[in-house]
Amino acid sequence: MGQRFGGKYSPGGNQNENTPAPNSFQGKRRSKAGLKSNLLFILPLPFAWKAFQGEPTTLIYGLIAFAMMIGGAWMTREGLFAQEAYDARRVARRPALPRKAIGALLIGGGLGVGMLMAGQSSVIATVIATLGAFLHIGSFGFDPMADKGIEGVDSFQTDRVTKAIDTGEAHLTAMKAAIARARDHQLERRVDRFNDIARQLFRTVENDPRDLTAARKYLGVYLQGARDATVKFVDLYSGNRDPNIRAEYESLLTDLETNFANRTTALLSDNHSDLNVEIEVLRERLAFENR
Repeated sequence: MGQRFGGKYSPGGNQNENTPAPNSFQGKRRSKAGLKSNLLFILPLPFAWKAFQGEPTTLIYGLIAFAMMIGGAWMTREGLFAQEAYDARRVARRPALPRKAIGALLIGGGLGVGMLMAGQSSVIATVIATLGAFLHIGSFGFDPMADKGIEGVDSFQTDRVTKAIDTGEAHLTAMKAAIARARDHQLERRVDRFNDIARQLFRTVENDPRDLTAARKYLGVYLQGARDATVKFVDLYSGNRDPNIRAEYESLLTDLETNFANRTTALLSDNHSDLNVEIEVLRERLAFENR
């Protein structure tokens, strides 16, 4: 389906919109899940083809090898995405599931089963499986093995920040998924722009976990409200494409962008009292430990 482009000077565009669109590529990196990980989905195809060219034993071995390697390719790609999210954040937990390591085992195991299908001995199959797993690790590396925090910040504050940002990221993901149902590319770009602004606040809180107290409502209540409003908007707008409803939602996005950007600026300017924040953090910690 073709994408309709719009803007300030397009038909139906907002002629009074003077706010320039931010650079959508700012702070973004090229994805690691590129050609190499996609090739992993192609490598098992010969095993699937060979499986239907021989006896029932060959069919079984071939399908097992194909399934293992496809599963390994998928786990590897998911592991690369998880590492990108980990690398992009200054405060992060290590992935709970070592996806790339599991991918290496599945790819190696699939190669070994494929060798058995080809009539090779179990020794050769084991050697090929081991070599395949090591080559996979050499190409894609290991999963992050440790939580990542900031030097001089204790684990309690790091854990608070990680949980809050995980919650915020979940709201942004749900918001993006909801707006996709509206099939309006201009609104999708607006939501992407708001997500970028919200993540700037996330990075600011990660850089100084003491800012979490001042930003907690933004990462939780306000983002949850934005998510719920987006879901309700899509439910209404998808049925009648009412321009008034659309204008109200765009106005909401503008307000959200302004408020989140202002909060980020205020935290960076350190306009709040460090003493009050430290006291509030201490109170929350004492309340947590007294549960």
